[in-house]
Amino acid sequence: MTTDYLTQIDQYNIRHACPEPGKCALLVIDMQRYFFSVATPILGNVLSIIEACRSKGVRIIFTRHGHRDVSEDGGMLAEWWGDQIDHGSKDWELIEALKTSHDDIIIDKNRYSVFHGTGFHDILKSQKIDELIITGVMTNCCCETTARDAFVRDYRVFFVSDATATVNDELHIPSLKNLAFGFAYIVSTKPLCGYLSKVDYS
Repeated sequence: MTTDYLTQIDQYNIRHACPEPGKCALLVIDMQRYFFSVATPILGNVLSIIEACRSKGVRIIFTRHGHRDVSEDGGMLAEWWGDQIDHGSKDWELIEALKTSHDDIIIDKNRYSVFHGTGFHDILKSQKIDELIITGVMTNCCCETTARDAFVRDYRVFFVSDATATVNDELHIPSLKNLAFGFAYIVSTKPLCGYLSKVDYS
């Protein structure tokens, strides 16, 4: 993916910072078979970031969205979409190319935000993590909601413009603008990976 989203949002993306590997986690949101068509264009970038983070010992956390019993755990999502990802189904599985490690954390969720009902905040605090790099799908739903929730819990958020995706740029770009304005440092894959390759962390 080569779209230069940063140029399109530069009037809002005026704050700049770099993640600190020792207190940062990479969050890969809902890169599941259900979202394969949306996720495919960013898959290469997500894989590059995963590799860069692994090389620096950055904790990698994957999420899977799904419902065990939509009458019990569907809530407004079930009413809104009239569709669901069944927990344990093929659609619920992570895209095979991600090749998770036994050291990675996988969090199952049933709402847009990774923080909702998952104990995610406690997991991060127990590992002294207070920064998140956010990748995955969909930009304007689960990714943006999680970024906002992280910000109000005082996490520094690095949101990767070309390693997040949604159904079209008409939705993607406004999300990036809103996040840059009030919630997150918007970054892109190549500079992020370049920075991680050079940062001295042990």
